[in-house]
Amino acid sequence: MNIESIRDYCLSKKGVTESFPFDETTLVFKVAGKIFALIDLEGDLRINLKCDPLLAVELREQYHAVIPGYHMNKKHWNTVIIDGSVPVGRIYQWIDDSYELVVQKLSQKDKSQMENRSKNTKNKKP
Repeated sequence: MNIESIRDYCLSKKGVTESFPFDETTLVFKVAGKIFALIDLEGDLRINLKCDPLLAVELREQYHAVIPGYHMNKKHWNTVIIDGSVPVGRIYQWIDDSYELVVQKLSQKDKSQMENRSKNTKNKKP
């Protein structure tokens, strides 16, 4: 697993954008303007993901590579160190979970706009 595979996976999700709102090394993925994943491009590969608070604690106990979210609300965010100790499929599942947690909290208006943008993108011809 590397930065490009994570980036491609995040961008494959409906309504996702990427940006560098904090600095030139923190890549942020948002859906409808809400953050669901952050990756620091310097140092060891790690990703911050939103997580259900009860599950967040369980994952930290189960995996040494899962720690409280760096620079985030530690109740709702985990940092996953990508060191090979966590199966790739599990990390993709956690990305899915983070994305879904954010989408579930979106207003109906934001969800509709996200759907419309997705339809417009699919209907565009190259």
